[in-house]
Amino acid sequence: MNKFFSLLFFLISLFSIAQDIKFSTKDNDLKLATLPYYNYGRGLGLTSPDSIFQLNIRFRMQNRLGYLNHEDQEDAFDGQIRRLRLRFDGYVGNPKFLYAIQLSFAPGDVGEIEEGENINIIRDAVMFYRPNKHWSFAFGQTKLPGNRQRVNSSGALQLTDRSINNARFNIDRDFGFQAYFLNEKKDKFSYNIKTAISTGNGRNVTKSPDDGFALTGRLEFFPLGSFAKDGTNFEGDIAREQKIKMLLGGTFHRNVKARQTQGQLGSDLFEKRTMESFFVDAMLKYNGWALMSSYMNRTAENPLTFNPEDVTDFRFVYVGEGFDYQLSYIFPTNYEIIGRFSTQKVNESIQNFTPDTKQYSVGVTKYFWEHAFKIQSEFTLDDLSYFDGSSKTNWYIRFQVEIGI
Repeated sequence: MNKFFSLLFFLISLFSIAQDIKFSTKDNDLKLATLPYYNYGRGLGLTSPDSIFQLNIRFRMQNRLGYLNHEDQEDAFDGQIRRLRLRFDGYVGNPKFLYAIQLSFAPGDVGEIEEGENINIIRDAVMFYRPNKHWSFAFGQTKLPGNRQRVNSSGALQLTDRSINNARFNIDRDFGFQAYFLNEKKDKFSYNIKTAISTGNGRNVTKSPDDGFALTGRLEFFPLGSFAKDGTNFEGDIAREQKIKMLLGGTFHRNVKARQTQGQLGSDLFEKRTMESFFVDAMLKYNGWALMSSYMNRTAENPLTFNPEDVTDFRFVYVGEGFDYQLSYIFPTNYEIIGRFSTQKVNESIQNFTPDTKQYSVGVTKYFWEHAFKIQSEFTLDDLSYFDGSSKTNWYIRFQVEIGI
């Protein structure tokens, strides 16, 4: 608990120091660093006549049709509203005090309604204090500063979804405090520092309080200066960088006494476990070309947990590591070709229960209104390797339309 109070004191101290920094409203552009989303405008905006408050309204939806081929199942079509989001952001009283709310309504976002569990409509509900363009302090529920692809909005992806490693190893939304120092410069070496202290339980959790918590820290370096149009917040080089731009980032996350198999996500464990996650990622863009690569890792002591009433019933922390590699090029016609290769290797302690995986994906995207209105097609093949030497191959084809404001 000493670590908890030390970090809390540190965040409060930063808040006190930041109050003495001179503030200019022209620097506060509503770019909320903890909620990067693709923005081709400002949505539908309302500002009161006396400028005491501002409200921006946005929506986006993804409609998806897929054909799935799994070796142990019959071939099937899958049609669904993959995502349907409504978002509000703005300020109250003074542009230094901001808020952001994001609600989700698609079945895949909300999940099944179970007795005793909360409905998962609320994705983000967070308040900000931004004294200037560098400092940002947040309190509420939002994304933690994890891997670059996970922090990016799902509406800013080149393929129809994130990689298998993001699905298994990454950290997610959580409730707590965050403090960011952003120091991006156009053509000079730049860096960002992002920190968070949170509950470690994920979003919309109202289970009995406990003494668990999570600490997160991330560093981002821009050796050649910042990207055009906030290009770190979307995949692909739709901005067509005139000079080579690069991002190098790393995150460390420690979730103390976590309740779920993937920290903020997954099924409930029978016993709490402390787990650590480490991420390294890189992004490079130039003249329509974009390259992304990442490494993800999760560790935990004794990842297996057993039901005290039935020793044959068990659940485990998903421990292991994975690599992602993604390359793309966008033509002057705004058609883009994308390729991604992912490897995922589980820890030997859980090899008997889940396979190692290699995933191959290729896609073609047509941008009509950048990421705000696009049509995507994708073919993905999963190669699963089991501990007993057996293997399985699954594949799917997807067609997806994304539109929003």
